[in-house]
Amino acid sequence: MSGSAQYQDGVAYVGGKYVPIAQAAIPITDWGFLRSDATYDVVTVWDGAFFRIDAHLDRFMRSCQRWRLNPGLSPAQITRILARCVRLSGLRASYVEMICTRGQPPWGSRDPRQAVNQFYAFAVPYVWLANEEQRAKGLRVMISDVQRIPPQSVDPKAKNYHWNDLTMGLLGALDAGADTVLLVDAVGHVVEGPGFNVFCVRDGVVITPDQGMLEGISRRTVIEMAAARGLSVQIRPVPTDELRSADEVFLSTSGGGVLPVTVVDQQSIGDGTPGPVTRQMVETYWAWHADPAYNLPIDYSV
Repeated sequence: MSGSAQYQDGVAYVGGKYVPIAQAAIPITDWGFLRSDATYDVVTVWDGAFFRIDAHLDRFMRSCQRWRLNPGLSPAQITRILARCVRLSGLRASYVEMICTRGQPPWGSRDPRQAVNQFYAFAVPYVWLANEEQRAKGLRVMISDVQRIPPQSVDPKAKNYHWNDLTMGLLGALDAGADTVLLVDAVGHVVEGPGFNVFCVRDGVVITPDQGMLEGISRRTVIEMAAARGLSVQIRPVPTDELRSADEVFLSTSGGGVLPVTVVDQQSIGDGTPGPVTRQMVETYWAWHADPAYNLPIDYSV
């Protein structure tokens, strides 16, 4: 039976048990909390089916390996846990997160190798990074002078919770009246924002940064969609001035797919409305959710 009242706001998997999301907690001594020593991934459910779950699981396992974490579960076992979280909640559109934390080593030890790693998961209603009006009219984005943590310090290709730079940049952007923020690298190239990748379009060519950021599954999907539509794609450094003067700008994220940007640093992009390539990518992104090659239906009857 799925969708009981106690689970309607979401379900979490903690300590081997399924609990209402409001009851989900981790020990305060877990290094995932104390040190942001954890990795995670987010897969979405749309119309009762996971979207590209294999790609998300593959990245999650690679992130675990990069940070020397062991979730103690196979991808197939994780899939079953995630599916049960969704099934118990009854949600047909869901934001589903899998997490592996360092756990806690014996008291007095600072040796992360002695910690017992922990796996957690949860499913909550689908999360939109932008509201309906923003999706229709486009987001207002500010390019921050806060520099993204360099890859030499923290590998951005492995998902992590080292978000203080993103958070401080976002606070500055919100204070200035923008909807969200983009950070730059040490030489002033745009890299990414809090939870999303960025694209621009110039003369029909789709361009996205090549380094210094998480290589998102939604980013990968956009690159594949553009190729399928016969569009040229360039993966290379993107100077801030190039982004500001682009014909179109859009974001890619699990929290809403392809999201148009119509203002960058208080300057209108193009004619100030979502452009044709952006609209094409939005349409294709949601169409691909119905493609059996990319979705895994959830059995809600179990």
